[in-house]
Amino acid sequence: MGLHKHKRRHTNSKDPLERQNGTLSRTGPLSSHLGRTNGHTMVNGSAKSGTEANGAALLEELLKKRRQRRKEKKERKERKRRRESNEESGWRVSVVTPVVGGAARNRHSSQSDLNGEPLQLAEEDAALPSQPLAERRTLDNGVHDVKATNGLAKGTEKDLVTSAVTANGSSGTHIGKVKERIKSKSVANGHIPSTLTNGSQHVHKDGKKHKRKHQPNPLAQRLQAEREALPIYKAQRAIIDEIMRHQSVIIVGETGSGKTTQIPQFLDAAGLTQQGIIAVTQPRRVAAISIAKRVAEEMGTKLGDKVGYSIRFDDTTSPSTKIKYMTDGMLLRELLSDNKLKRYSAIILDEAHERTLRTDILFGMVKAIQKERKDLKIIIMSATLNAERFSQYFDKYDFGTLFLGLCVDAYRLCSAKVIYVAGRQFPVRTFAAVQRQEDYVDSALVATFQLHMEEPRGDILVFLTGQEEIDNLQKLIEENARNLPPKCPKMLVTPIYAKLPTDQQAKVFEPTPPGTRKIILSTNVAETSITISGIRYVIDTGMAKVRSYNSKIGMESLVVQPISKASARQRSGRAGREAPGFCYRLYSEAAFDSLPEDSEPEIMRCNLASVVLLLKASGVDDVVGFDYMDRPSRDSIIRALEQLYALGALNDDGGLSSLGRQMAELPLDPVFSKILIQSKVFKCTKEVISIIAMLSVDLVFYTPNDKREQAGLARKRFMNYDGDHITLYNVLKGYQSVHGDAGWCTENFISGRSLKQALDIRKQLVTFAERMGIDTSVSCGTDFDPILKCFLTGCFQNVALRTPTGEYKTMIGNQTVFVHPSSVLFGKKPVAVLYNELMRTTRQYMRNISVIQPQWLLECAPQYYGRGEAPAAR
Repeated sequence: MGLHKHKRRHTNSKDPLERQNGTLSRTGPLSSHLGRTNGHTMVNGSAKSGTEANGAALLEELLKKRRQRRKEKKERKERKRRRESNEESGWRVSVVTPVVGGAARNRHSSQSDLNGEPLQLAEEDAALPSQPLAERRTLDNGVHDVKATNGLAKGTEKDLVTSAVTANGSSGTHIGKVKERIKSKSVANGHIPSTLTNGSQHVHKDGKKHKRKHQPNPLAQRLQAEREALPIYKAQRAIIDEIMRHQSVIIVGETGSGKTTQIPQFLDAAGLTQQGIIAVTQPRRVAAISIAKRVAEEMGTKLGDKVGYSIRFDDTTSPSTKIKYMTDGMLLRELLSDNKLKRYSAIILDEAHERTLRTDILFGMVKAIQKERKDLKIIIMSATLNAERFSQYFDKYDFGTLFLGLCVDAYRLCSAKVIYVAGRQFPVRTFAAVQRQEDYVDSALVATFQLHMEEPRGDILVFLTGQEEIDNLQKLIEENARNLPPKCPKMLVTPIYAKLPTDQQAKVFEPTPPGTRKIILSTNVAETSITISGIRYVIDTGMAKVRSYNSKIGMESLVVQPISKASARQRSGRAGREAPGFCYRLYSEAAFDSLPEDSEPEIMRCNLASVVLLLKASGVDDVVGFDYMDRPSRDSIIRALEQLYALGALNDDGGLSSLGRQMAELPLDPVFSKILIQSKVFKCTKEVISIIAMLSVDLVFYTPNDKREQAGLARKRFMNYDGDHITLYNVLKGYQSVHGDAGWCTENFISGRSLKQALDIRKQLVTFAERMGIDTSVSCGTDFDPILKCFLTGCFQNVALRTPTGEYKTMIGNQTVFVHPSSVLFGKKPVAVLYNELMRTTRQYMRNISVIQPQWLLECAPQYYGRGEAPAAR
């Protein structure tokens, strides 16, 4: 559709309350409000009562109040107009509003192209990233261009459909003085009065007894009211009927419909927990923790009693637990000791659309269990799902399908009943940058402050790729927020990502304090796994960090890459859970059009060694012929078997060795499992457990932009030029020596929450190791060679040698790699190094690197490198 231009006109309507010959004429809607005063009828400007009022004075008072109301109304209209037209942006926007019946209605808004002031935060000028949002958005009147999008966007019909927008702006801006436009506003907390009573006696002061009506816990009543307001609550009977009628059921419902929190409670109310535990799997630990806490609150039980969660290194369940939220990996581990899941009456596999590696393996495992356990209920749940694909996969079994979508309907699909239940989604207006952002983190910073200073209240959700970006952006926001004027609302920055400690994760779900805007910095964990209240604005960087595996050369790396269209729609939809919202994509409309429709299943792009080990330990001998929903390449499976054989986890006939069974018991990657078990041979278990714990967390050191020199000097206190592994051990040892003192962390520019998490993980690993008969107090003292040799027994494939040109080439695949700038070995040129992971951005970087001697390869991995001479430096 072409672009149309028009000017927005604002005309002053006739005042409904005005002077007419010295009287008040009540001709407008305000007459109902001004027609009476203190219970006395207004007649020609007078209030008739026992005494005559001063009509002139009353008239002036009423007109004064009217002028004030008109001013407030005008301000409200102006704020609404500014919000709806987004004038400062120069962006084209179209909104499709979901309606009952699955259809969609276009709602057009306008575009302005105005002269706006740049985003200004501090007195001095400082360069900001190109194409900042500040220059793209003004909030004054001007010319508007309209772009409409007809019908549903390409993709799933039940997705919130929005049209990307383009912005007219120029690159480059400066930070200056902030315009004091926004006034702080308090957010009042709602209260639901109690109505329930009991029959206890109360003695009045006059001596008479009467029954006192006790009010229940306001929190309990509020939670119940919120439950009943969820779309899924109205479908409770239909859902229970379908689950009881079928052995397995698919339930598709939008994020925020309530399926994850309510369906386990429905099953509990139906008596299913009398037959066994209800397991609810989640791809991410953050979701398992937060949802378990919420359900425990709703059921009025202490976390760990009737409702609990189980994640790696943390288990709050007890013998009385009936509803158990857990990561998909934890349920896989339970299959090692209970391959029929006899403790469970129902298995709910949630967020199935994410197709994580472990969830895909669980599909095949529970499908096999169904053959022998007809009493076990299997429920597959998702926000967006190809139901036909899943129905075909489970087609051999009694399978029902429920859709919790945008309309109420029923039809047949693959011989399975499909029920639609009304979802809850408000319109979201989606904007896109006119050109690619070179530094999306800096662009997110600018966008955050622009929205904070120019838009009405509502929390902001920013999608980033990982902890390092989140921590860096949090520091930048908090530093710049100190320069905001007093009249601007406060900014509360709360991060959320998988490895964040539990107590820190809880902060993101707490109500936003009055006079404050919450800024949530999240990985893709907030796409579908969790629902955060109060979000009105989403800033989407369009990037995510994923694992990529090259099966031909056996190399796995972390890659920051663009997301899929499905993920982009999920992200934008987070702004429309409770009210109309806005999504700002920091990438162009053309970039969105080039995105793949869906993300590739993880099983197709990662190292399969860990799941193959679990399959073998669970009794699945034919891992090639296993019933995968999407079969990985034969090369990937063969590579995984070869790696496990080289680690000693498999014997010559492909069966699990005694070492392999020990490795499967540990909640670690096979590489780290081997290293921990071998530490007793090298007599360095104490150090190895600490280092593995530190490698399990992200971003130990941080470097503020204005204190780079001080941070570098502080880091040198812990540096050991044998490499990053010993340096990390020194940090944790120092943290333990000061008993976790927060001031010590600040002084040394170290993340206290990362170290706290590392200590928690270490404690769990000590428990596992001692259970296997390993003495965890054995230390190698100041001789660090045994530690590095021990790590080489597991990381023997992750070795790089220096070439004559000074570059590094991997032993496997002969790939050119570089030392990451965060490594203590950056700028050094040892002959050979081992690394824990590769991360590909503009270059292929090695992370967590240590120096080794080439001859150690034959000593530590003879089964892999053979009996020949050790590789020499090249």
